[in-house]
Amino acid sequence: MKLYIAEKPSLARAIADALPKPQKKQDGFIELANGDCVSWCIGHLLEQAEPDEYDERFKKWRFEHLPIVPEQWQLKPKPKTRKQLTVLKKLIKQATQIVHAGDPDREGQLLVDQVIDQVKLSQAKKQQIQRLLISDLNLNAVKKALNNLRSNREFIPLSVSALARSRADWLFGMNLTRAYTLAGQKAGFGNVLSVGRVQTPILGLVVNRDNEIANFTAKPFYEVLAHLKTQNQQTFTAKWQPSKACEPYQDDEGRVLHRGLAENVVSRITDQPATVSELEQKQKKQQAPLPYNLSALQIDAAKAFSMPAQSVLDICQNLYERHKLITYPRSDNRYLPKDHHSEAAGIIAAIAHNDGQPNEACNKADSSKRSKCFNDSKVAAHHAIVPTVKQLRTAALNADEQKVYRLICRQYLAQFYPDYIFNETKVSVMIAGGLFKTTAKQDVSLGFKALMGKTELKDEQTLPPLEKGQQLHCYEAQLVDKMTSPPAHFTDATLLSAMTGISRYVKDSEIKKILKETDGLGTEATRAGIIELLFKRRFLKRQGKSIIATETGQALISALPLALASPDLTAKWEASLSNIAEQQMSYQQFLTPLLDELQQLVEQAKHCDSQVFAQLPKTPPKRRFKRKAKSKAKPA
Repeated sequence: MKLYIAEKPSLARAIADALPKPQKKQDGFIELANGDCVSWCIGHLLEQAEPDEYDERFKKWRFEHLPIVPEQWQLKPKPKTRKQLTVLKKLIKQATQIVHAGDPDREGQLLVDQVIDQVKLSQAKKQQIQRLLISDLNLNAVKKALNNLRSNREFIPLSVSALARSRADWLFGMNLTRAYTLAGQKAGFGNVLSVGRVQTPILGLVVNRDNEIANFTAKPFYEVLAHLKTQNQQTFTAKWQPSKACEPYQDDEGRVLHRGLAENVVSRITDQPATVSELEQKQKKQQAPLPYNLSALQIDAAKAFSMPAQSVLDICQNLYERHKLITYPRSDNRYLPKDHHSEAAGIIAAIAHNDGQPNEACNKADSSKRSKCFNDSKVAAHHAIVPTVKQLRTAALNADEQKVYRLICRQYLAQFYPDYIFNETKVSVMIAGGLFKTTAKQDVSLGFKALMGKTELKDEQTLPPLEKGQQLHCYEAQLVDKMTSPPAHFTDATLLSAMTGISRYVKDSEIKKILKETDGLGTEATRAGIIELLFKRRFLKRQGKSIIATETGQALISALPLALASPDLTAKWEASLSNIAEQQMSYQQFLTPLLDELQQLVEQAKHCDSQVFAQLPKTPPKRRFKRKAKSKAKPA
């Protein structure tokens, strides 16, 4: 019997659809007529054991136990999916040939490997395991993948990389959560102070932003506008561009802080001749934005509807599993396989039928158009989140589901609309030796912008006909007083954006480079949950749309060394994990220095300044503290 083990039920169904019929749905697997079976995991079926499952002594949290480093690592079944694990183990024992069909990424490789390892297979049988790599659930793509099976042995380094990440997260999360919780207890604070490689830098981002705002002092700065006139008495305005000589009077962002300098420019250019020194006129095209991945969808839903990231993910799971109206939602990819284009007409018809977008908008879409999103080379473990061909019999969506579904439909429909076309004119003007610039933009054709709510052609600033070298007159100069403003508090949209583009918040060029090449902090599947976790642990709170740190969150970041409150650790790990996957580093070479660093961090926690916790509520440890701590201390 050949057994296919998929990472999730939807993938298992797609594999079964590409295999011969008839088929029989059994409890936890699909049986083919020839006796072969397709079964599935439900994500990770196994999880790391808790510290007290290694040793009863660890039920009580004590500094002398730290760091806890298992000699023999243990996994345990997840209670909710124990039944499916039992089904899989039974099928693995019966199978003569196993096909690993986890997602084609680090975690997908590990989670199926771990289930197979639960059954003590012979070495010969392990050597024969095959690997099926599917990134598109389209029938033709699945059939193609089934004809290109590889040996699972090729992917051992990828699995080891994921295993190293999982164990490192456990070591840091479990030990440092205990260490800082105990440090808090010494100061009379009795709740769990959770520390994790991903959640803590996110909290650090919010704390740093809050501190920037609290410590911000507004400063005046000055701009100079030149009001210009052609010989035909047509007018327009250009803004002064300070020269290099002005740098001593500017801030880091190039704003002029010295009023006298700006006043001097005003007096020098008033009622003076001017010359068009540079003129650039171009017609430009802008293509439709790519279809959504999960983070991009969560950011747009937060902007449009103030929806928290977790709510968007929950709604997407409903649209995917219950209504079957969208493709797999926990995707980090914004491209589609080329074969997917064949479904365009059917998907657009479904969008119209399901009220995903107005009929008029659907009728204007050209299903034969092939946008840049259809690109096999850009598709990774998953493809973009797009609508399916499923047509609802009745309006079965609630209001929030309809909002998110319409966003997904609009983004997909935009792929079949023309480009947005506009004329852009950039003008440089010299007045009394000073440079002044202005830009004008004129809509030519709205294209996909019509879908996004833009309803009429507009000019941002109308410029008169100009030529390079043309003589003008500056009839008036205007000094504009402005004030610097603090950065805005994080919102759901901007915090998600910060997590996906975390390199913007890092100064070290090497670390910045690594983070640019990775997916940022967290994954598409975990970001929303991590943000929610920080709220549940009362490290973050909401003030209207703003997300701010609580006193507890502020105190924890104050107590932690910078290495734990910044994304640098994630960057270092990612570089090492990539090296393990590429066989340039061993598991042990990664773990040994990490354990040394962990020992130092535990020592720092033992001797951290308890004054940072002094202002927090003096809550005594609850009677069920150890039990609660155990369940809450999982790293994220």
